[in-house]
Amino acid sequence: MELVQKIDDLGKPAWIALMVLGFILFWPVGLAILAYLIWSGRMGCAHHRGAGRWYNNEAGPSSSWRSHWEARRAQRQSSGNRAFDDYREDMLRRLEDEQKEFKDFLERLRHAKDKQEFDQFMDDRKRRGDQPSAGGPVTQPQG
Repeated sequence: MELVQKIDDLGKPAWIALMVLGFILFWPVGLAILAYLIWSGRMGCAHHRGAGRWYNNEAGPSSSWRSHWEARRAQRQSSGNRAFDDYREDMLRRLEDEQKEFKDFLERLRHAKDKQEFDQFMDDRKRRGDQPSAGGPVTQPQG
């Protein structure tokens, strides 16, 4: 597949141009190229495992943002100054703890708001149940 290798060397824009040209000339050809690009992973994004060769090289992003940031953190593990490294790790740990506490606080706020809205709904429902509904069916006494 020498032609495929040459187009791969040119990158995604070459594949896109070839696909568009295929659609212009004869739509089944464009559709076949599109199917090939999706099947081979050449048009995948960085978040998918089969992202194609452009995302598997060392210059491209890793398979997920989390592993990307973990790799960067591991790279900068030591600055050469032990006191600074200890300070940085302590500060990062405190920031992570604060972030967790803030997320927990937001979760408690959401829960309280949901409870308040539910209680208000139940009170409104109870009041409507005590009063006759204005738009409901009217029953006539039989006699």
